[in-house]
Formats: sequence, structure tokens, C-alpha cells
Amino acid sequence: MQAKDIMTVNVISVSEGSSIHEVVGLLLKYRISAVPVVNSAREVVGIVSEGDLLRPEGASSAGTRRPWWLEAIFAGQTVTYEKAQGRTAGLVMTRNVITVDESTPLNEIAELLERHHIKRVPVLSDGRIVGIVSRANLLHGLADTIVDHHEPGAAKDRQLRHELIKILLDEHKLDTVFVNVTVSDGNVRLWGVVENADEAKAAEAAAKAMAGVKSVENNLGPGPMSGVPI
Repeated sequence: MQAKDIMTVNVISVSEGSSIHEVVGLLLKYRISAVPVVNSAREVVGIVSEGDLLRPEGASSAGTRRPWWLEAIFAGQTVTYEKAQGRTAGLVMTRNVITVDESTPLNEIAELLERHHIKRVPVLSDGRIVGIVSRANLLHGLADTIVDHHEPGAAKDRQLRHELIKILLDEHKLDTVFVNVTVSDGNVRLWGVVENADEAKAAEAAAKAMAGVKSVENNLGPGPMSGVPI
């Protein structure tokens, strides 16, 4: 399997000019630990993680000075909305971003995450972000039967996955930030969180109705919209 077979395609991202208030809001809303920073061409120019937000501006990870907002808390001050709005993603982001392309094998992605102690990696195509692979996505891929994706069936699996994600997004209005799909030899697995049991059943029915699908394993469940942890 490759990155394109398991990646989350509906990537939450921000621009360099996005405020810290906006970044924090996205991390909390989608329960994710980092967000890519992209330019107008969808090229990745950085990434803002929880660690970046906890690190003071201009300080190294080994620095002892607290971030401005923690200083305010310990000093008993109130952090104003205007001050939060004045900080931007471009000021706190990590610029040297580890990335992969769509054809990167899962074992190489796993090694990258382990070697660099990161939780997720953006997926690029022609220099533009097209997805993101998290540790959870890797587990979804490993749960599938391992097949040689150089075989003719691999292209069919990828097409099925692409079409099903589009159906879930366009026709069923599911937030694909919270739902992942893997396909192996025509066998579909659905992963993630939906708002209710009816949505889970509708997604399963949509998958079963597709030509070429041999079976559907439905791991979707209702619950708080916590997303795919990255």
C-alpha cells in the first residue's frame, strides 16, 4: 500500500496570515494536533503543531522562557482577544516540513514518523498538498490484507476509494475529515466517527451499492466529532 491508499484527502489547513486564534480553534474543533500552513498554490510552507504553540516566539525547543499566553496566565493576567489575533501562523510555524508523495510506501512513512518523532506527514503531488497521513491512517492500512499494489487490482482499488469518498462527501455530506476509507482487493473498510447510527448505515449502503465492491466492514460509530487523530 502507498500513501494515496490511506491518506485523509480533506485536509484542514491555514495560511501564514491566519491568526493563532483561528489555528487554535481548528485544533480544538477537529481534535487534531497540528495543521499544515499552505500558500495560495496549495504548497506547504510550514506546519503549526501543539508544540509550536507552546514554544515562545524566537525560542528553541530547549528554551526556558514561557510563551506569552502562559506568562499572562502565571501572572494572573487576562489574555486579550486582540493580542491573540495579533499572532499569526507564519510567526510560530515550523518551516522545515517532512513530506511524502502519493506513491510513498507505508513502511517508509512509518519509518519517517518514528525517526522524526512526528504524528503526521503531508502528502504532496506536483508540490501541492493533496492529503495527510497520520498514525491512525497507518493503522487503518495495516488492518487491511497486505497486497502487492503493483498488481492490476491496485488501480481499481484506488479508483473505488476515490469514488466512494466523493459520494460520501458530495451526496451524503459526511465530513471526510472524520471518516477514512481503505480498499483492498475490492474489500472496503470504513473508519471514523459520524453524528449518528443512520449516517453509519447510509455510508455502508453507499459502499455496498458500488460496482466492484466485494464486501464492506463498517467501523464507523456515532460519537463526538473527534476526527482522525493526527
